[in-house]
Amino acid sequence: MTMEYLDKINSPADMKKLSVGELKILSNEIREFLINSVAETGGHLASNLGVVDITIALHYCFDSPRDKFIWDVGHQAYTHKILTGRKDMFSTLRKFGGLSGFPKTEESRYDVFDAGHSSTSISAALGIAAARDLKGDKYNVVAFLGDGSMTGGLVFEALNNLGRSHSKLLVILNDNQMSISENVGAMSKYLSDLRSEPKYNEIKSDVSKLLSNMPAIGKKVNTVLERTKDGIKYALVPNSMFEQMGIKYIGPVDGHNISELVRILNKIKNIQRPVILHIITKKGKGYKFAEKYPSKFHGIASFDVNTGEVKSKKKSDTYSDVFGKTVVKLANKEKRLVVVTAAMPIGCGLDYFSKIYPKRIFDVGIAEEHAVTFSGGLAINGCIPIFAVYSTFLQRSYDQIVHDVCLQNLHVVFAIDRAGIVGSDGETHQGIYDLSFLSHIPNMTVMAPKNKHEFSDMLEYAVMKHRGPIAVRYPRGNVYAGLEEYDQMIELGKAEVIKEGKDIAIVFVGAMAQTAENVCKSLEEKGYEPALINGRFIKPVDEDMVRSFKNYRHIFTIEDNIISGGFGSMVLEKAAELGVCLCSIHNIGFDDCFVEQGSREQLFEKYGLDANGIEKRILKIIENEKKN
Repeated sequence: MTMEYLDKINSPADMKKLSVGELKILSNEIREFLINSVAETGGHLASNLGVVDITIALHYCFDSPRDKFIWDVGHQAYTHKILTGRKDMFSTLRKFGGLSGFPKTEESRYDVFDAGHSSTSISAALGIAAARDLKGDKYNVVAFLGDGSMTGGLVFEALNNLGRSHSKLLVILNDNQMSISENVGAMSKYLSDLRSEPKYNEIKSDVSKLLSNMPAIGKKVNTVLERTKDGIKYALVPNSMFEQMGIKYIGPVDGHNISELVRILNKIKNIQRPVILHIITKKGKGYKFAEKYPSKFHGIASFDVNTGEVKSKKKSDTYSDVFGKTVVKLANKEKRLVVVTAAMPIGCGLDYFSKIYPKRIFDVGIAEEHAVTFSGGLAINGCIPIFAVYSTFLQRSYDQIVHDVCLQNLHVVFAIDRAGIVGSDGETHQGIYDLSFLSHIPNMTVMAPKNKHEFSDMLEYAVMKHRGPIAVRYPRGNVYAGLEEYDQMIELGKAEVIKEGKDIAIVFVGAMAQTAENVCKSLEEKGYEPALINGRFIKPVDEDMVRSFKNYRHIFTIEDNIISGGFGSMVLEKAAELGVCLCSIHNIGFDDCFVEQGSREQLFEKYGLDANGIEKRILKIIENEKKN
């Protein structure tokens, strides 16, 4: 794929040799490159197509890496990566050992701050700018922010401090009216109002010329003139929130007009105070299927460029699909059931529910902290809320889980999707910490299903029978349908014995079911008789199960969570409490680390959590004991 201009770009310095007219050709080449590359690797396509022009303009007008660009979330930084010497690595995008789908400081000196979650860029940029000012440096700091990120409260905490800081900092507000799904809430409406208001900035220069021609009668008149301009601005752009916070607002501007973007950026980059440049873009710009279906192409697997269809069709229901169908069935029975989501109705499988019960689903935007406390409010007033959320995003609402749900022992159901290894999104998205940060909170109950059937049963138990905070965590991807003949009724804190054995007991939870089953079969082929136990409850741990450990010489707990504070830790605590020998219990899970990107299979193999790796660990421990 030959690109006349793109092939010559290995750094932002190369791009500066082009004319503004040539930049427009470059933008078309980058879009073509992105479409063809992501079609092979998968990734975040629609969001990146929308920011090609502004990214080119930023690198053309500023001097990166001396000037610092901080990307919010970071999944829209593909063009930034292309322009900073990483184009030839795009075949490895989001693959094991390859190019990250997010900014990574370890990957390039052009990446200033690691990102993966929303609404962080202004806070990080303000910190960088404050450090710059303390050291007396003079470079620019630019924070890139999507309008979807403005549903997150962290943005407003940052804006509050930015307005009073008087630091020289530019915020690019990329307004495409989307996060993953369409944006919701008052902020989305406010930005919509700004888009439809008279364009203050287009006529401001004419007003300024008129005022400048009036006779200047000293400082007092100049002050009056400035106030006059402010009055005109507020008349044309009513309720200018940013200006009232002390941040100069410019916009809205066409985010696909490169020549206009270059003109404006060159003009405002020398303003010595906080500035917000509000640009309007189209998510998926330049690829008809992404423009028409931006949610589908927000994050997509490899696809056919000509049809826009994903190449590999899923073979069975995903856990998200099962969740969506089960919740509809439960809502049919229980009229108090409502669902809360934080900008993830499609990702969490709730599109069907939203059609059947549109008034019983609440999408609060990218605001997980609010979602938890909001759910607490629903629960305390008689509803049974299910908060459907990815494991990685639930981390953001820890304080609210403790204070606003568990402390009050409220019946809120946490449906934790994408628990365990999620794969190609890497460190920022792996859901391997939830068992640890949930299981030590008083009043919280934590479960993990072994297969699709148990998943439905656990959801029904959580909604219909349990009272108090309860979490059901489940993995990404297709459901496991094995072990379906084992369907013991769900009872609080009771494990399920799948197979009796002697000497060895393998105790697994959740998504490790199939792996544990395979390890058990392999050990049987080698002459061992391991017991296989489905832990089911991470908290409370089954006391009878732990007491039964005296019947075995070796007990192995298996989980797709970090070992520290996880299921194995809970088992050890219960064993110590009950006086059961701890030396026979061995915990298998992820070590104290952040897990990089890669397929689930690759990562489980690397960390010794595939069937072969676990079996080797078990046999090594057994052999070492024999030697001693």
